[in-house]
Amino acid sequence: MRKKIVAGNWKMNLGFEEAEQLIEDLIDLLENINMDTEVVICPPFPYLEMASDYAQESTFKVGAQNLSAFGSGAYTGEVSGAMLQSMDITYCIIGHSERRKYFEENDKMLTAKVNQAMANQIIPIFCVGESLPEREAEKHFQVVRRQVRHGLFHLDTHEFEKVIIAYEPVWAIGTGINATPQQAAEMHAYIRTLIAERYGQEVADNTTILYGGSCTSKNAPELFAQPGVDGGLVGGASLKAAEFIEICKSIK
Repeated sequence: MRKKIVAGNWKMNLGFEEAEQLIEDLIDLLENINMDTEVVICPPFPYLEMASDYAQESTFKVGAQNLSAFGSGAYTGEVSGAMLQSMDITYCIIGHSERRKYFEENDKMLTAKVNQAMANQIIPIFCVGESLPEREAEKHFQVVRRQVRHGLFHLDTHEFEKVIIAYEPVWAIGTGINATPQQAAEMHAYIRTLIAERYGQEVADNTTILYGGSCTSKNAPELFAQPGVDGGLVGGASLKAAEFIEICKSIK
């Protein structure tokens, strides 16, 4: 049975005290509920050690928002997988559309980042998704197929079984417009078909695929009820503890 996950991507938000307060609020709320969903928070780099320390007292896991394609060396400003591992970071978001767009991360670089995560026992949350022009041109399946194949299909079966995939239609990220439940279910089913073709049906059935893109407590229940949607990668709504926990509770 595949894992259900809701991951909060804080992006480049919050001061240190605000971040600490949000974590404390999340811990308080998590203490009062019992659910099978794995809760993950992905703060900015400066707050990862604090989050990791707090995670020892609670049930949530910690993820990074990025990592370097290089293992170590003269790469000023980069953060390596080994550094993340040393802080007991469990997950890392790789290939988010904002990284692809603003920092020109291409397939070759993302493959290297996936490899660095694997080498350091960090679980990739690998993001795929099409832009609005690509959706309107009916190229969304083609785009996602390329991203999945180039980013992940070099892995052997044992490695791939550790991967989490997040489908984030770029046109829905931060816009307040989410994909319809039917669109989300259709793409998740398509991704699972690609996995089955490469690794077999059993691996495909056991791969966790998240939905991301303007996910809120209002639309999460219907989105998460769709076949093949195993949770969410949540952006802005993860900055409000009560809202984020309501989204987590939406998975049945």
